Amino acid sequence: MRLFLSLLLPLASFSFALGLTLPLVRFEKLYFFEETPSLIEIVLELTRGEDAALGVLVGCFSIALPAVKLLLLHVVAFGGGRGRSLTLLGAVGKWSMMDVMLVALVIFAAKTSGFATAVTQPGIWFYAFATLASAVAALICGRR
Repeated sequence: MRLFLSLLLPLASFSFALGLTLPLVRFEKLYFFEETPSLIEIVLELTRGEDAALGVLVGCFSIALPAVKLLLLHVVAFGGGRGRSLTLLGAVGKWSMMDVMLVALVIFAAKTSGFATAVTQPGIWFYAFATLASAVAALICGRR
């Protein structure tokens, strides 16, 4: 299992970084205008506008908590700090699917508004893989 974790965790971290920086969705408006924001761009745009609190909330659940979870997974799997790190991992893990739900809600809202057509981009797939890979890694770390 240690070999599997040594392959899975770097892949999850790399996919998470790509999921944050690559475009998540392509919004097509009025056949002429097109936007392809990444998750970081979406959060920054929310915080710059009137929805700063929402931007901070989405940033916490979609960027900060998954990053902390990946860091804790690396510590538990390779650092030997099992006691406190494993407890923290359990607490952070309870919120692990919240990030995917938030991104899915953004895409759903765009598709159902009728104002824009939304098409998924590679960033959402890297982000989803990172979420699933970290969930599998957390399951393995919890059983060891």
